[in-house]
Amino acid sequence: MPLVILWPVPHVVKIARVPTYWSIATASFRQYSTYRMATAAGVFTNTIFGLIRASIMIAAITTAGGELSGYTVAQAATYVWLGQALLAPIEAFGTREVSQRVHQGDVAVDLLRPTAFLGLYYAQKLGRSSFLLMGRGVPPLAVGALVTGLALPDDPLSYLLGAVSLLLAITVAFLGDMMVNLAAFWLLETRGLTVVYNAVMNLLSGFLIPILWFPDWLLTIARATPFPSMIQTPIDTLSGRVPPAEALPLVFTQVVWLAVLTLAAQLMLRAGVRSVEVQGG
Repeated sequence: MPLVILWPVPHVVKIARVPTYWSIATASFRQYSTYRMATAAGVFTNTIFGLIRASIMIAAITTAGGELSGYTVAQAATYVWLGQALLAPIEAFGTREVSQRVHQGDVAVDLLRPTAFLGLYYAQKLGRSSFLLMGRGVPPLAVGALVTGLALPDDPLSYLLGAVSLLLAITVAFLGDMMVNLAAFWLLETRGLTVVYNAVMNLLSGFLIPILWFPDWLLTIARATPFPSMIQTPIDTLSGRVPPAEALPLVFTQVVWLAVLTLAAQLMLRAGVRSVEVQGG
């Protein structure tokens, strides 16, 4: 059955079969699997930073009496190692080329492909994220299980719901990152915007520390953004710290942000295509 994707490009209907996107995703997976030295370096870095973060968070909870804002020592250690495992797959900054292609005018070629613009880069993201999860995420998680131990759920629904939450987190992060790159339609340079976005994302997503440790005013701000849906929600769901029944509203929030950001990205692309001017000889 063909998958028909309507894209907001004037007079263009994008039609592509599911196997097309599958081929793009698998090609992206194979491409990143060839970077063996980079993968090994990433595993080493993730593990070292995981040990540092785990020691800091465990010390903070121990000082607080064994529990801090609903996190025990074991849950905090699990939070750290899951965060280290999921950060690269969720961020997976492979859309940087989009801003470059916009500035170079190559985006005009992308819009004429038989695949939808967002569909093309999303398939690539899924391929990258799948490899990064297995190649750079699982090894540090295994180290964490040996060094500090992991507090994992007994309910199989937590794993199932966690897998759904992880896919939603990757998608929401992709859309947010894509919007930063689509700003290249109006900005001559997006590196500054990217740096700010990454800093805010790392803070408000809960990667540095759980957002429940924030002061009330910062917690309110964080919850008004899509960033907790990228890191905090999948970690709490996968770890079972939040039971499946309580995790469902969090996953629903991810779905809401997915819909909002998809619409926003489409509107940005439509406005950008209308304003783009390609110069050349």
